[in-house]
Amino acid sequence: MKNKHAGALIAGISLLIGAIIWIFNQGTKKIVVESCSHGTSCAMYGTIEMQTWISSVIAGAILIIGIVIMYTKPKEKVIVKTKKPQKKKIDKSKLEDKEKHVIEILEKENGAIFQKTLMEKLEIGKVGITRLLDKLESKQLIERKRRGMNNIVILKNN
Repeated sequence: MKNKHAGALIAGISLLIGAIIWIFNQGTKKIVVESCSHGTSCAMYGTIEMQTWISSVIAGAILIIGIVIMYTKPKEKVIVKTKKPQKKKIDKSKLEDKEKHVIEILEKENGAIFQKTLMEKLEIGKVGITRLLDKLESKQLIERKRRGMNNIVILKNN
């Protein structure tokens, strides 16, 4: 389940708990009004306030946890199994600046990175990254592999 969905579910549960607290509080107040003959000085009013305060704090904490989960991005790890270590260095002299930058990023990331992460690092759009990676694939420097809804860009061993 994605963080947004899980966070929204938790936030919704906290709102449901808040509604239950309010309904319970209203019902308890009615019972105390009918059963307590001391008026507002009755000890039961203080108990109702304390219970309402504690349960509201708990529901609020759950709501905050849900919101935090909703807006945090999960870390994605890429595990690349290589059969042999990369021996040859890539000749970057014939590459354009953006192509060099992609190769440098891949080298820093141990030879693999999600296409979306690469797109964010280079600050270019989907079309731009696709064209750039197409050029590098045609030069047989990288390959793209599909992983679910994402592509992983892998530096080829020469």
